[in-house]
Order: sequence, then structure tokens, then C-alpha cells
Amino acid sequence: MILGRAILVLLLLVALAGLASALRAARRGDRRYLEVARRSVIASAGLAASAMLLLEAAYVRDDFDFALVAGNSSTTTPLYYKLTAVWSTQAGSLLLWLCVLGAMSVVAVRNFRDEHRELEPITVAVLLAVSAFFAFLMVFYASPFDASPVGTSQGAGLQPLLRYPLMALHPIALYLGYAGATVPFAYAVAALARGRLDASWLTAVRRYAMLAWMFLAAGLVLGSRWSYAELGWGGYWGWDPVENAALLPWLTATAFIHSSVIQERRGMLKIWNVSLVAATFVLSLVGTFLVRSGILDSIHAFGASTLGVPFLLLIAATIALSVGLIVWRVPQLRSEHRLDGILSRETVFLLNNVILVGLAFVVFWGTFFPLISEAVTGTKSALGPPWFELYVTPLGIALVLLLAIGPNLAWKRTRPRALARVLRVPALLAVIAAAAAVSLGTSSTSAVLTTLGAALIVAASTQELARAATARAAATGAGRRRSALDVVRRNRRRYGGYLTHVGFATMLLGVAISGASKSGRDITMRPGDEVTVAGYRVAYERPTTSVRSEKIAFGTSLSIWRGGRRLGTLSPAREYYPSLDLGGSKGTFGRFFDGEATSEIGIRASFGRDLWISAAPDLETLRKPIEEANRRFSTVPPVAQALIINAIAERYVVQAPPVAFRVIVRTGVTWIWVGASVMALGALLALRRPRRRPGARRAALPAPENPARMPYSGVQ
Repeated sequence: MILGRAILVLLLLVALAGLASALRAARRGDRRYLEVARRSVIASAGLAASAMLLLEAAYVRDDFDFALVAGNSSTTTPLYYKLTAVWSTQAGSLLLWLCVLGAMSVVAVRNFRDEHRELEPITVAVLLAVSAFFAFLMVFYASPFDASPVGTSQGAGLQPLLRYPLMALHPIALYLGYAGATVPFAYAVAALARGRLDASWLTAVRRYAMLAWMFLAAGLVLGSRWSYAELGWGGYWGWDPVENAALLPWLTATAFIHSSVIQERRGMLKIWNVSLVAATFVLSLVGTFLVRSGILDSIHAFGASTLGVPFLLLIAATIALSVGLIVWRVPQLRSEHRLDGILSRETVFLLNNVILVGLAFVVFWGTFFPLISEAVTGTKSALGPPWFELYVTPLGIALVLLLAIGPNLAWKRTRPRALARVLRVPALLAVIAAAAAVSLGTSSTSAVLTTLGAALIVAASTQELARAATARAAATGAGRRRSALDVVRRNRRRYGGYLTHVGFATMLLGVAISGASKSGRDITMRPGDEVTVAGYRVAYERPTTSVRSEKIAFGTSLSIWRGGRRLGTLSPAREYYPSLDLGGSKGTFGRFFDGEATSEIGIRASFGRDLWISAAPDLETLRKPIEEANRRFSTVPPVAQALIINAIAERYVVQAPPVAFRVIVRTGVTWIWVGASVMALGALLALRRPRRRPGARRAALPAPENPARMPYSGVQ
């Protein structure tokens, strides 16, 4: 523990020394001070990694002298969850933030190009300042190396809700996104301070912005999957404050990735770009602050803490710095061109920004409305999912339609006839898809419009690839498939963008259809009973139990039928974790059912519909045997207690009491996960640099029908 604290103190000192050196290098242009700052970045990252390894080692060897280990692990916790329990706590998550930021900073420092050297000192200074802030928090507010106040040989164990494999990756993805947003912000501050506001700084930050965007998206999807499979309420997105806080920087990062293209091409939207980069970083801090401050109720939050004030001060300082620099540089941020026509790619980019920022405002307002209402009226009032959906749905549909039309517009001006000619076939296919959705029973206007837009995106993107492949095949004599692969390899950024748009449209289609086609029923059944929901027949066969060292599970065995054919078995269960209060009112054996409880959901997924079932057993039937065991065997040793608990569980199976089931059938949920996967593939494709073979000669291609048509995608 002493070693861990010493590492954090040294990290803080190194970061501050590097910050001072970077600022001196920026002011005097002395490369020696810049080299000190660069080495400070590498040293800070190494110290952060050392602290993380030290803490991980404490978890692995069950060193309960560490407060974090004693409170979040146990001797029976599986190794995988011991390794990931580090970031399940407030102090551990701050250390993870710092480690990720350190790694990102090292990559940024080692990849500075000659044309960006003027920006390097201030960029490094910002990165070190943020690192110093997180080190400061861990040294003075939330140390991961505090000693456990009470000695223990067992440990409390990991919070039950976090014992889900994907949940271990969810925080890493989010912190990669949050920390990744720091690098573009540092570049933007440097560009503003130096007055280097051409498109060169955008070239430097594009890949970092894309990585941050991709990891934020992954974190959001992993969190949604966890909610769907573990929380027991039947949904995947509940507009929880912490969920919303992670969505906010993703929205502004999406706007920046697209908006940066127009500055590169036309020298426009410069103020938008620096503002969006700053907003993304600020909102990343807001998300981190929201989890740690406890000011809003959330299942994801760590609870009340003393970290709220430092984070608020950092957020305020960041906003003041960003606004001050932008106002100072307004004359240099003026657009080099103006909109030449309403029907143009520039207009679509601008509308794209307006919609995404509008979505961010809606989410921000709805998330913080309890604080706003309390400040104005004295009463804390929350806005529920219907309020969010009222405003988010039309904006989301408009965004999908823009993504469908945008790739087919030219820069400056597009003739309506040319647009109609290009969209003729995709529009026909989109109308057919929307009509098919209506014929299959989709009555929701939003679902039908989303289907129309999604189909238009897929059809237009496919048509574009087919045209390019045909042109290349005609020029080279290669086959269509080979030509299509060559086209994609030669312009990964363009077709990665198309693929990302297709994935996003697919995901929104899944959201729209699943929200409009939910059927469900709550019912209590005994063995032998059955219920039919949306064509699925669910028969309750028998109860089951499982007694382990850390939990007791009361489950069910359900037989699933559809159309007279048996589809298989689902086994939803409710798991109970013992309370650590050995002397509590529930007694020696009652405490086994008095701790936290989690649901194990039974899900039968398909590309059509999902069958989702949760089970809540009636434990009232166990009250008498538990009371009897408390009265007769409260002082027996742990081995005997385990035998008695097994006997109580077996009695539950014999009695087979009624179980409360929630049965939900949703259409299209699987397409959410499919769309997210396609988005990830598109982003990875766009991030890959094209390979240039020495001496390779690019085959001449015929000129396109509309030379002004360039791909509309922020990842191009």
C-alpha cells in the first residue's frame, strides 16, 4: 500500500514537472524542455500502469489489507472477476481512466508529424494537465491503496449485478472513449493558441476522434446488452442518467467526425469543429462527474462522494478556456466559403450538426431536469422515457433520412433531376421495404419511416459500391467480386463510412421495430401451468435450485413451443447473495436471502423475434423453515450451515411454490446487436490505412457520371 501511494505521488510530481516544461517549451520554443515534457508523458504512463498492476496483484492474491480488495472481492470470486473488479470501484475507475489516458498520450506524443510540431508543446501540456488532475484526485481524495479498516480473511465479494462477462468490458470501452476525447481536445487547444486553424490539425486528430467515437459506441452497446440480459425489466435502454451521460459525448463526437469533412473540403464550419471537440471533452468529464458525484439517482452510479467539487472546477475551467480561445480566434475561424445552394452536401452537413446537437441538448436537459426543477421549484422532478422518446424519435428519423440522401449530393449544388436519377432505384426498394413492414403488422409511423430511411441507406450504399466495382471491372478486366474488394481496399475510409452508416441504420431499425412490437404478460404459475404470448407457448415444468459458496439460485425449467414445434428449454432464475450482516435481524440463515438479488434471464433470440422471460420465486414458503433453522441451529459451524441451507433449498423444490413470471416478446432486438457489430466493422475499416505497394500502378478508371459526387461520411 505504501508503494502504491508512493507511485501515485511520484506520478503527480512527474506530470506537474512535465506540464511546467511543456509550457516553458511553448513559450520559448526550447526543444530541450519539450523533450523533458515528452519523457514525462511516457514516465507518467509507466507509473500509472505500475499502479494498476500493483492493484491487480492485490486482487489476484486476495490481499484483504487493501480496502478495495476487501470490499469488492473474496476468496471465492472467480479470477476473471477479480481482474475486472479493479474498475468496479470509484478509486479503481479513476486509475483505469489515468492508465488509458497515459496510453493514449504516449501514442499521441510518439506520432507527431513534422507539420504538427508547432502544436506539440501545448498539446503535451494539456495531456499532462489532465493526467495531473486524475493523479491529484487519487492522492488527496480517492486513493485505491487505502488500508482496510477492519481485518478480514474472506472479503465482501464483487457486487452481484457486475458479475456479467460483458460488464467487465463496458467500463474499459467507455474510458477508452472518454480518455480518447482528450487527445483531440489537446490538439484543438494547441491549434487555437497557435492560430493554426487550417485543416491540418483535423488531419492529426481524426483517427483519435474515430477511436473515441468507436469505443463510446461499444460501451453504450455493451451497457445496453447488460441491461437487457441482467436487470430483469425487459428493456435495453431506460434513459438512465449515467447511460445518457455516456451518450452525450458520442453525439457530439459523431457531429465532429462528419463536420470535419466539410472543413477539409471547403474550409467551412471551423467554429463548429473546435466547439464540438471541446464539447465532446467537456461532456466526457460530465459523464465521469455524474457517476462519481451521486447528484442523480442511477443504478450505475457509485453514490455520494467528495469528488463532485473537483470535477465541477475542472469542467468550469475547461469551458472557460475553450470559450475564451474560440472568442479570441473568431476572425480566423470564419468560413472560407458560403452555402451555394440548399440542395448540396454542405447543407446536409450543417443539418446533420444541428440535429445531433439538438439530440444532445434534449438528452442533457432531460438528464439534468431533476436538478433544474429542484433549483427553480424546490421539488426534484424527473422526466421519464416517454418524454425523451417524444423528442428523440423525430430527430432520429430526420437523421436517418439525411444519412440516406447525403451521399448522393454534390458539393456546392445538386440538380434535383440528377438526385432523382441517382435515388430512383434505392427509393423504390425503400418504399417496398416500408410497405412490407406495414403488411407484416407494423403500425407505428416512426417504425415505418425508420424502415424507409434504413432501406434507402442500404440500397444507396450498395448501388454506389456496385457502380464503382463495375467501372473497375471494365477498366481492369477483373471479376465483379475482385473489383469490389479492390475498390474497398483502395478507399477504406469511404466504404468504411458507408458500412458504418448501414450499421447505424440497422441498429435504429431494430430500436424502432422492437419498441413498436412489444407483447408481454405477467403471470404466476405452478409446475404444469402454461401461458401463450404472441404465438409462443411457455410451459412451466419444474423448479430448480443451485447452492454455491457465494449465492443461492432458485430457478425454473420452461419448455418453449411455437406452432406445435418444441423449440427448447429456458431456465430463468433469481439469485440471492448472503448479507454480510452476521448479526442482523434475519438471523444466521435468513441472511442468506437478505443480501442483493439478481435475475438470470431466459432469452431465446432470433433475427425475427426475441422471447424474454424472468422469474421471481415466492420465498414466503421458506419463511417457516428458515425461522426454525435460526432457532435450532444458529450456532452450528459453517459446514453444518451449508448442509442446512441445502436442505432448505431441496424443500423449496419439493414444495414447488408458485413463481411470478414476466414473459415478453419483441421483434427486431437482434438487429440492434447486428447493426452495432456492422458499425464496429465499418469504423475499423475506415481506421485502417490503405496499403501502398511499391511500384504498383493504379489502373485508369472512367470518369464518374457526376464528378462532384463524393462520399458523405465523417470517416472518409
